[in-house]
Amino acid sequence: MKIEKNERLVLIGDSVTDCGRARPIGERGGLGSGYPALLNAMLSSRHPELAIRVTNMGVSGNTVRDLKARWQSDVLDLQPAWVSVMIGINDVWRQFDCPLQPETHVLPEEYHATLEALVRQTMPHVKGLLLVTPVYMDTNRQDPMRARRDEYAAIVRDIAARTGAALADPQPAFDRHFSHCHPMSMSWDYVHPDLTGHMMIADAIYQALEA
Repeated sequence: MKIEKNERLVLIGDSVTDCGRARPIGERGGLGSGYPALLNAMLSSRHPELAIRVTNMGVSGNTVRDLKARWQSDVLDLQPAWVSVMIGINDVWRQFDCPLQPETHVLPEEYHATLEALVRQTMPHVKGLLLVTPVYMDTNRQDPMRARRDEYAAIVRDIAARTGAALADPQPAFDRHFSHCHPMSMSWDYVHPDLTGHMMIADAIYQALEA
């Protein structure tokens, strides 16, 4: 396990991370109903001797622009040893559900530059940083939004490779799952997973931290 005894892990992202977490800081019973709570349970049940402190700082609707605006208060000021960042699906989604509002669109160049800048800004202050690729629950790679999501996921992988950040990629687990059932069985909008999907994300993060 890369995280050591008594260290703090901050999870930051959008609604997939938020999941009704407590305000202003989501911890213990206030981790929400998604993957942060599941990951906390996995860490505490499998490594009780480490006493890892998990903090959920997800905010529904966020893009990477929003993360940049609150990075100091919601990440650096908390002085975590590790940071996990899962962001990008809203950056993609706004291009499709708000096509006439280009000011809300975070295009690939801005996404890449902003996320990489946050990673490089943070790395001197933490022991480790984990990037999680965004997930979209459509297995049709020709679908425009799935294709765009794949483009943003490739950006995440590129940043991880060039900065030395750890990487978790839950999308393959979702694609395997949907070879047995339709994505609609998990998510009406293909963006917000049910508890099974959140377990896939938690498992991908756990494996990345244990590798």
